[in-house]
Formats: sequence, C-alpha cells, structure tokens
Amino acid sequence: MSQIHETLTAAHAMQRTPGFVAAAWRDGQPLFQGAYGTVGLGDPAPLKADAVFWLASMTKALTSVAALQLVDQGRLSLDAPLGKLLPALAEPQVLEGFDPEGRPRLRPARAPVTLRRLLSHTSGFGYDMWSSDLGRYIEATGMPGLGTGQKAALNLPLLFDPGTDWAYGVSTDWVGLAVEVVTGEGLATWMTEHLLSPLGMTATAFAPTPDMQARHAGLGLRTPDGSLVPFELPVPPTADFAGGGGGLHGTASDYLRFLQMLLDRGNAPGGRILKAETVAEMQRNQLGNVAIRRLTTAAPFLTHDLDMAAGGPAEWGLGFMLHPQGGPNGRRPGSLSWAGLANTYYWVDPAERLCAVILTQMLPFADPDCLALAATFERALYAEIAD
Repeated sequence: MSQIHETLTAAHAMQRTPGFVAAAWRDGQPLFQGAYGTVGLGDPAPLKADAVFWLASMTKALTSVAALQLVDQGRLSLDAPLGKLLPALAEPQVLEGFDPEGRPRLRPARAPVTLRRLLSHTSGFGYDMWSSDLGRYIEATGMPGLGTGQKAALNLPLLFDPGTDWAYGVSTDWVGLAVEVVTGEGLATWMTEHLLSPLGMTATAFAPTPDMQARHAGLGLRTPDGSLVPFELPVPPTADFAGGGGGLHGTASDYLRFLQMLLDRGNAPGGRILKAETVAEMQRNQLGNVAIRRLTTAAPFLTHDLDMAAGGPAEWGLGFMLHPQGGPNGRRPGSLSWAGLANTYYWVDPAERLCAVILTQMLPFADPDCLALAATFERALYAEIAD
C-alpha cells in the first residue's frame, strides 16, 4: 500500500489539514491503515493509528442499529406512532413561521412521528445549524441548545409534517431515547453490551476512559482567514442524555468493525448483530419521491454548506446516505456513507466488499480541504484494488 501512503503524505502537506487517520478493510481483512500529522495543533507528538476521535454524527449509524436490534426482537416497531412510548412526541407541532412580534407560529402535525421516519430523517426534526428558523425559535423561547447536553434541547418543533420531506437533525437522538425507554437501560449501557462488545469495539464510548482520553486527537478550527488554531468545544458539566445522534468517541479500527458487520449482513465474530433482512432494509431507499436537500449553513462557525452526494443522486436508508449510482471518486452503485461534524467520514461499498474511514478533528464541518483529502484517499484506494 506504499502508493496510497505516498499519496496521503503528499495530500497532507498540500491541503492544509491537521493530523488524520485513514483506514480501510476489504473482505474482512485490513487493506490499509495510516496516521499522518500530529496529535493536535497544540501538541507536536505524532498522531498514531490508534488515536481516538470524536465521531459526532458517525454515532447515528450505531444508534440506528441499536434500535433495529429491538425491532428484530419485536420490542420496537418501525411504523407505529412513538407518542405512547415517548409522550413528548405524542402531539408534535410544526413551525410555520413567526408573528410580527417574533412569536413562533405552530400547528399540529398531520402525521405521527415513527421510528422509520426518525431513522430516515423524514420526521420533520432539524438542526439549528442548518435552519435559521430553528435558531430563531430557540432564541424566542429560551429553550436550551443541543450543546448544553440537556434533554430539553430535543423538544424542537418540526419543520414539516412527518413523511413529507427530508431534513437532517435531532431525529437519531430521539431514537436513542426510545432505546432507553424500551430497555430500561441507558443508551451507553445497552449499546456497549449488545453492539460494541460483540463487535470487539473496545475503544468506543460515550464517556472516554482515561486511556482513550490519553490517545484523543486534539480539535482544531479553521478561521475565516484560513489559518488553523487549537480549539475546544465547551463540554456541559452534566449531560442528561447520551446523545445517540453524536456522542460517541472511538478509533478508526473500531469503526471498521462496525462497517464490516454491515457488509456481512449483520453477522460478526461475536455473534449475529442484526437479521440479514434488517440490514437489507437499512440499505433500501426510505424516501420515496422525497429528495435529499443541500444543507445551507445557518452557523458558519460550525459548518459549511453541505452536499455529501457531491452533486450526484442520493437517497437515505435507515441510518445513512445511499449512493444508487456510486460516486465520482470510485465507490460503486449501492454504496452507503455519512460523516461527523469534526470532519470524520466513512463509506461502505458492498460491490467491492470494501469499507473505509478517514478521521480528522477540526471545524467547521465540510471543510473543503478535508473533503478533498477524503476524495484523494478514496481515489487512491480504488486505484490500488484495480491493479
């Protein structure tokens, strides 16, 4: 894999990215792994392949699988209204705008919130970082923001009636709460016992252990003038929910174990995780005629505009984006992918039996240099396996 290594070494030097780890498996065997740069902008120690990263929204796929395990067991339904299980979802409200005094205008939703709609992001829930209306709502009502770690931050109005459109947001956090109510356990406890441990993901957790903290990559920020500075996200002193939408920290090799399970149709060395037909449903388009929209930033400090499909057709399954026609850098039709806020990216290519991750730790999300780096890694991998 020396050619991939040389390509990434050159890309790291040219594209002004902080340290990163890139890794891939094929047919269940390691294909490539490399670490580049330093632990952080304020730490000159070389980054190692076992570095721990904040996975952010890469958490969503794991929380989705945790819920689908309960569907397999008959303890959760994909299509039943969730209001009885989660009373806060019993009478969802749609935000229609604001009156002249700036007060929100709300109306009852015309359809229920279901697990399928949460997993496919057709529930109506959004993020204020991509919705100025939700940001205005939070300010007008004084409700806590998601960064506070308070469960009340999830009590947002819907942007549309469930099932009628697509918006990326807090849906998977609600999925995590559903798992907790059904199991009577915290999401971290359930996920560790029934997903992380059977997969051998010993360096993945919502609350990193001291050993994980010692290996954690430092977060950086690209300022408007293009320079990079060390940065730390404020950590709430007490969080009252685990954050199924973005709370996990972990390593590249751990995450590849999870992705390999999807390639193996739910099977894993530690035992079956999901039914094969459930994995197939995860990889089926759930949107019908609804289109995935380009996300326009309402918080440039956190994220750029986002088009993870790079202008191509895209769909959404139960936990991640689907690429029915493949992608411009090598992935084949039928691939799936997603990412995390600190510029962490993954994809799975069933046709090539390939899964890969590239993990950085920097903001804002969808950084052009990080996206270019991920594309370079993808092209290099497919060039290698084509030889």
